Amino acid sequence: MSSSSPGGTGTTGEPRDPGGARGPRGSRGFLALAGLVAGVAGIAVSHTVTMLLTIRATPLLAVAEAIIEVTPGSLAEGLIAVVGQYDKPLLIVGVSLCVLALSAWAGVLSARSRLLSMLVFLAMGAVAVAAVWTRPGSSVYDVLPVVAGTATWVVVLGALADRLTRLRRDHAPDEARRRFLVTAGVVAGAAVAVGLAGQFAGRTRRGVETARRLLRLPVSRGIVPPGAEVGVTGVAPWRTSNQEFYRIDTAIVVPTVDPTQWTLRIHGMVDNELVLTYRDLLDRQVTEAWVTLCCVSNEVGGDLIGNAWWSGVRVAGLLAEAGVRPGADAVLQTSQDGWNCGTPLEVLTDDRDALLAIAMNGEPLPVEHGFPVRMVVPGLYGYVSATKWLVDLEVTRFADVTAYWTERGWSPRGPVKTQSRIDVPRDGADVATGTRRVGGVAWAQHTGVERVEVRLDGQAWQQTELGRVPGVDTWVQWSAEVDLGPGPHTLAVRATDRSGYTQTAVERDVVPDGATGWHTVEFEAG
Repeated sequence: MSSSSPGGTGTTGEPRDPGGARGPRGSRGFLALAGLVAGVAGIAVSHTVTMLLTIRATPLLAVAEAIIEVTPGSLAEGLIAVVGQYDKPLLIVGVSLCVLALSAWAGVLSARSRLLSMLVFLAMGAVAVAAVWTRPGSSVYDVLPVVAGTATWVVVLGALADRLTRLRRDHAPDEARRRFLVTAGVVAGAAVAVGLAGQFAGRTRRGVETARRLLRLPVSRGIVPPGAEVGVTGVAPWRTSNQEFYRIDTAIVVPTVDPTQWTLRIHGMVDNELVLTYRDLLDRQVTEAWVTLCCVSNEVGGDLIGNAWWSGVRVAGLLAEAGVRPGADAVLQTSQDGWNCGTPLEVLTDDRDALLAIAMNGEPLPVEHGFPVRMVVPGLYGYVSATKWLVDLEVTRFADVTAYWTERGWSPRGPVKTQSRIDVPRDGADVATGTRRVGGVAWAQHTGVERVEVRLDGQAWQQTELGRVPGVDTWVQWSAEVDLGPGPHTLAVRATDRSGYTQTAVERDVVPDGATGWHTVEFEAG
């Protein structure tokens, strides 16, 4: 059949008003279906995000819980008397049906205005945000599933409405309806699949989280050394909490590895290939140490750095047991998700505490930080050393392998560069005049910081006081007093490490092996 231009008549003589309220028969019905499918997709996406992030309750459940709280006691008791133990399941079903009904209505409203349909979805999202926010212990993190679901509602309805418009323009009514039903069915099926996948992934994640919580590891929490903190409010804590520790990796969905199923293979240029289980690691001597880790993407003055008390098994002993063959100079580390990096063999076999870490600040590794086992190597940027969810170590040669980031133009070895940072005052801050304490942190892992100096307004460099640290593998806090008159000021900082190297003022980008330059802040005193 031939088609006519929009607003004309087709072979059936029916007006062609795609998606309009007075279009061909079933126009409102198809838009309602589009809204309904969008509703299903939004629910599925929010459910999946909730499962993957291991948030306690989905937005639907949070709304149901909020309804329970605001329902008068007498009414609640009456409803329970009628439905008995099915009160909560029926409430959840009711909330779901309400969401789907409103989604269908939004679809119908889209015939008049896309803005009206969007407002319906935004209103439902606002209700869900309010419900989530009132749950005990909630945070901004718990709102992410609502944001994802609301965005899905808007996007899917818009896409389906546009699809309906194109089909009605290009095809006869019966063919357009058939094609749209197929499209809606595919989208709905995909949404259901996403929801089921999220449920499965969430169950797996929750199982691993449960196994992690039940672990009782032979580790300590570590004690912050006396004098490590310089006492300047605003300077980053010397110990970085697990929650605040930076996280950089390529995993869209964090791998969840059951410790009872985990194994590590050590192979390649070795005399004796080893396959270790989690129990094998726990049966070996555990080493504990303060180690600061830093990302190569950390810009001058950046916060992609953290210091923690790590517990694990020294890699040097395992490689000695495997028997490294002559000629090897690298170890290719591989994660559960396939990410890999090449690490110089010498840094894994010298006297530093390069660890197969099983705990962080006295707790089993958080899933996001590599549970059950990750690598920690003092003195190297994470992109060549700090593999999370570690499952494979291949002893090899740099000449024979490439790794994820070195294939993308980064340096193959990645020693940490000596750096320093100003935490107080912040750039752009307003500060009172007079004598004021400034402070920050400096690091030169596995070399050690010898001194830190600051310079106010281009004057002579002034040496700072350093906090006391247990060794060369951690950052150090620094503090100093400066005299501030009224007006704008500029403060710069530089560190000198124990090899005698002083930070260069030359500014270089993070690629290919880390940034350089002095961290400088500008602020106003008054």
